[in-house]
Amino acid sequence: MSQEERPEGDRIAKLLARAGVASRREVERMIEDRRVKIGDEVVKTPATFLTSLKGVSVDGKPVGKPERTRLFAFHKPTGLLTAERDFSGRPTIYTALRNALPKDTPRLMPVGRLDMNTEGLLLLTNDGEFKRTMELPSSEIPRTYRARTFGDVTQEQLESLMDGVEIEGMRYSPIDANLERRTGRNQWIELSLTEGKNREVRRVLEYLGLEVSRLIRIAYGPFGLADLPRGAAVEIRKEDIERFRSTLKPGQRS
Repeated sequence: MSQEERPEGDRIAKLLARAGVASRREVERMIEDRRVKIGDEVVKTPATFLTSLKGVSVDGKPVGKPERTRLFAFHKPTGLLTAERDFSGRPTIYTALRNALPKDTPRLMPVGRLDMNTEGLLLLTNDGEFKRTMELPSSEIPRTYRARTFGDVTQEQLESLMDGVEIEGMRYSPIDANLERRTGRNQWIELSLTEGKNREVRRVLEYLGLEVSRLIRIAYGPFGLADLPRGAAVEIRKEDIERFRSTLKPGQRS
């Protein structure tokens, strides 16, 4: 479709994501499941262009006007799933967030995931489009971790990760890894990466022959864990969000 032929407005999935209904991918699934309507008419394709969400409903409930983008930092403890619900009854981040956030907080979606045994910084936003931008490898936003490990490793081995590595057919992009301190065969290692594949840090360190006993995410882009207490959440200032957005490449500034 040429620029001249492109309909006015934005795709409905993008607008609903920005309004905090769900991520764009989840909205597309909702459309497939015939849960989205404009007036009385079921939306049949995500390639529906709109200039506003007037008359749009999801599961029979009207969609409100998009709020401004909000972003929260949460210090996730271990033992919590990064999921809205778990059918086997395991506790999720939302169990802890009920106590950590003000009552009038909008629906929040996690930016990326931390597995059950990983702790540290988890960002949450009400803007599905912003969430997607922050998660895309093409946005090249660094995620920084500290890992407590047991075993033998040299700084030279860690530096080899800057060339990327392939493990069991899975290719991992360059990782900047540095030894922090060592006591016997125990050491803390700081790692920074921009891709964030499932269990990437653990798999790469295990590939080097290390046992990971603790893994903490300490930063996501310019947003750091700092001294935020475990289980607590804090809202990131609007000015800091805008400053961060200004660093993104054109076309990624959702």
